[in-house]
Amino acid sequence: MASASSSSARHLFDDCKKRLCARVAVNVNNMGSVARQVVRSSKSNEILGQSIRNFTQVDIVSDYSAQNLNKMSLILQHVSYHYDAMNDSVNHLDYLKEQVQDMER
Repeated sequence: MASASSSSARHLFDDCKKRLCARVAVNVNNMGSVARQVVRSSKSNEILGQSIRNFTQVDIVSDYSAQNLNKMSLILQHVSYHYDAMNDSVNHLDYLKEQVQDMER
């Protein structure tokens, strides 16, 4: 009777083991389904794609801004040179006026 009892217990153990494996498999599949649904619902890929597009647009605009600032700096230098030249010319005009007045006397 001991052998009948042990074979019955072994059969019961094998049965429980099979059911446990089946339940674990179902739970793993359900977790995969939940994860897929979360990814689909969250639209994280779309949000990441949009963020990358926005970042590249900002990067391009910042490059253009840096180039424009460099150009403006060069223009400012040229204007400064022209201002200095005009200022020198004005100073020479005063000197020339004095010479013309001296010649008229």
